[in-house]
Amino acid sequence: MGRAEARKAQQQRGARRAPSGRAKGAKGTGGAGKPTGIRRFFTWRKILGAFFGLVLLMMAGAIILYFLVDEPTDPNESATLQSNTYRYADGSVMARTGEMNREIVPLDKIPEDVRTAFIAIENKSFYKDRGIDVMGVARGLFNTVTGKGKAGGSTITQQYVKNYYLTQDQSPTRKLRELVISLKVDQRLQKDEILAGYLNTNFYGRNAYGIQAAAQAFYGVDADKLTLEQGAYLAAVIQAPSQYDLATAGPNGKRLVNIRFNAVLDNMVEMGKLDPAKRKTMSLPEPIKPKPRPGMDGQKGYLIQAANDEMNEQKISDAHIAAGGWNIVLNIDPKKQAALETAVQDELESKLDRKDTKNRPQDQSVQAGATSVDPKTGAIVAMYGGQGLAEKAASNALRKDYQPGSTFKPIVLASALENNATTQDGKPITPNALYDGTSKRPVVGSKIPFNPQNQDDKDFGKEITVQDATNYSVNSVYAQMIVDVGPPAVKKTALALGMKDREGWPEDKPAMSLGTMSADTMEMAGVYATLDNHGKKVTPTIIKSAEHAQGEFTPRQAVGAQVISRQTADTVTKVLTGVVNDGSGSKVKSSAYEAAGKTGTTESNVAGWFTGYTPELVTVVAMFGEEPGTHKQVTLTGTAGGGRAGGSSFPAEIWKAYTLAALKGVKTGQFDVSEAEMGAPQAPSRSPSPTPSPSASSQPPASSSPPASSPSPSPTPTPSNTPTKSPTPTKSPTPTATNTGGPKPPDPPLFPQTDDRR
Repeated sequence: MGRAEARKAQQQRGARRAPSGRAKGAKGTGGAGKPTGIRRFFTWRKILGAFFGLVLLMMAGAIILYFLVDEPTDPNESATLQSNTYRYADGSVMARTGEMNREIVPLDKIPEDVRTAFIAIENKSFYKDRGIDVMGVARGLFNTVTGKGKAGGSTITQQYVKNYYLTQDQSPTRKLRELVISLKVDQRLQKDEILAGYLNTNFYGRNAYGIQAAAQAFYGVDADKLTLEQGAYLAAVIQAPSQYDLATAGPNGKRLVNIRFNAVLDNMVEMGKLDPAKRKTMSLPEPIKPKPRPGMDGQKGYLIQAANDEMNEQKISDAHIAAGGWNIVLNIDPKKQAALETAVQDELESKLDRKDTKNRPQDQSVQAGATSVDPKTGAIVAMYGGQGLAEKAASNALRKDYQPGSTFKPIVLASALENNATTQDGKPITPNALYDGTSKRPVVGSKIPFNPQNQDDKDFGKEITVQDATNYSVNSVYAQMIVDVGPPAVKKTALALGMKDREGWPEDKPAMSLGTMSADTMEMAGVYATLDNHGKKVTPTIIKSAEHAQGEFTPRQAVGAQVISRQTADTVTKVLTGVVNDGSGSKVKSSAYEAAGKTGTTESNVAGWFTGYTPELVTVVAMFGEEPGTHKQVTLTGTAGGGRAGGSSFPAEIWKAYTLAALKGVKTGQFDVSEAEMGAPQAPSRSPSPTPSPSASSQPPASSSPPASSPSPSPTPTPSNTPTKSPTPTKSPTPTATNTGGPKPPDPPLFPQTDDRR
């Protein structure tokens, strides 16, 4: 056999021994077994090489960055010395804020346990780290780059560097500079020097910069007199000063600051710096009442509060705002603002005697709040927060601890229309649909029993239209309607319209129909503005523009998408014109404008609302009963020496006085409700039953103005004169034994009782 033949035989034997794929060249490899295609680029050797190369590149970049970024020699005076300018919508200056309130104190003037409280919540490894927290930095950079809010993960050294040398800007560039400077500062300064600088540069709220100013602002003592509990609260409050200030915080803010306060003390126990037995005896100390700053008189302080809150929602921190340099233009119209303040003074404050605690005790408890919005733009054109920051630290316009009462009922109707809901007998729910208006009537179809009493326990007959039930805020009708629609569906509609899903919302309970959740005047103004705007979502906004050297603030979108159909919105608006023309809101009726609205009075008369709108303006006016010096809710009955102060009393009077003044000289229009669908009249299946409940017929006359335990009677309901495609099939029954027919009953008394819940 020759050499050539021998080689050929050997190759054939090797081919028989090898797998068939190997012999021909497996998929992804060449004939010689080498990877082919995309696998050529992703071998383990190449992946590991690329990874280590990237690590080396990052290390080289960090070294270069370390030497390129110099440690500043001077503090950031340009930030700390600037003021903020707040302007009205016309450009005129409303107020300037930002004057520094700071006094530097040495570390030995700050109690050691107070210092430890800050370390426990902010940076437990402070005395061991090198100025930065690598994992925290990675997490913070990721959050910043991906737009997930504040960077976070900062050590005490980093926060000191940011406050003292840099700005509150959240850009990746500033964050990188902060890291490098923090490393250098940690090498140059002792830890106690850094801690002292940190405590003296923090913003604590109440215009207090540094712990000495904070100790005075919150507890009226010098820093060296702070207790551990007080120091723990100050350590907790710096995360969100405006939200966590107990004097102005809402329910959620109070909950969050309590969580953070307890975390401070628990961390100190974990660090071995606080005895566990002593920890159990500690509780959050209530701070003193805040003092208003110069230039924050009248409503200015409340308007600035609202503007700052809106900036917080857009991820602009309190510290960034407090650092100064902002030029903020509000949507507030100075003429409308003056008109609102005058209306509250003339229609409420002038009738109260806040000094006569013996004969007029209820007058001391009265608080008022209001928000007025342009429904076409969402601009808040006027807002009333209370008597002033010296008397009331938090704005009544934005308080969320009271229920909206019967002003929620139009939302139930809107949900019924939007969901094409039907009554228990399968008939569509429309303004002309018939319901049983008997007081204390048990709802049908609910797993949760509910039989609400109508105002003054009045029966409105076995068959009353939805229109008339809305006019006179008949609780029994709306309790059944929410069952017919389904409480979850109604809640979904409420949230779509702009209400907030807060803790305590009665998810599946028919009592929701009576407005048993919490709300503030601004969000209710948004709900009704959405109705006024034919179902397009309106989110009230107080900021027109805000500019800063580090970039402009982008105001939130005030007018959004269609959240309910125009037909639904227009139908509800048309129904609510009946409340003004013929029902509990008749006090605001005027030839100067066409109005729609709803009154609301909560259980025990602790709050009264009037929410009304014209084609040009939506305004919510609310009154709250609050025990002086506390947050306890108390009755408004007896306000100004009168009877029950419901939504159709002072709130309606304020609303009308303001609206007349605000629209003076404006060519007002009529509602365009061309798509409203009132529904076909329904034939009555039962004879009306106008006889009132025995308890109602025995009530004293309205002139007696009895206390809350014996309420005065409501006005006699009358048929709605709101135009519909077909006449209402039955006349609303009269709830008193003395008026069983004949001419139209007299006008409502001064304090009608149509909206109070039981």
